[in-house]
Amino acid sequence: MDPTPGRRVAETAPSPRERTRRRIVEAAIDLLERGGRDAVTTRAVADAAGLQPPALYRLFGDKEGLLDAVAEHGFAQFLAAKDHVGEDADPVRALRSGWDVAVEFGLANPALYVLMYGEPTRASAVYRVGVEILMARIRRLAVAGLLRVGEDLAAQIVNATARGAVLTWLSLPEGDRDPALLTAMREAMVGAVTSAEPAVRERGPAGAARALRASLPEQSVLTPAEQHLLAEWLTRLYE
Repeated sequence: MDPTPGRRVAETAPSPRERTRRRIVEAAIDLLERGGRDAVTTRAVADAAGLQPPALYRLFGDKEGLLDAVAEHGFAQFLAAKDHVGEDADPVRALRSGWDVAVEFGLANPALYVLMYGEPTRASAVYRVGVEILMARIRRLAVAGLLRVGEDLAAQIVNATARGAVLTWLSLPEGDRDPALLTAMREAMVGAVTSAEPAVRERGPAGAARALRASLPEQSVLTPAEQHLLAEWLTRLYE
């Protein structure tokens, strides 16, 4: 998924503090992936980074602060992986490719993925950028009249199926891991979220109302109050 406009900023050389912070985070990620969360102790991380434990406390406060930083780094890596995937002109294909990127990241970074998504309190500013990108992709489906459910529910289905696919795959013995599982879960997600044909071709007002509701933020003819009222009416038609 392409990054939101303006998200990239000019890169500058990291300060000594930032380099030390990054070294610690990378040491923690290495321990996390090799030994799980229990392996990430302040003593072990400090030793791996070639520092004394007080350096960790100065930079992160405590172990939870360090884990927050590790999760933040993971979300940044995830967004970087998304940046390498071009935006498909077909919004349904774009949904599939975005789901695939999310699952592939989780399978390649299992312990980090569990830390990132297993604890809602670790949601960060970078995580929210990822949510905005997903919502923009879902909005494209809605504007095209291809969204079967409401936008918020669609996002929940996308996230739930991707996480479920990753965690189920990781829980299976290697010999029982069948790639068909991932394909089936992805296609189940697509079927639950999208319509095979534009919803505006369906009989009844629901599809047209959903498509018009999605396009309201781009309209400038109506006042904010009028947009709010119309959005409420349209939502009633398709819920």
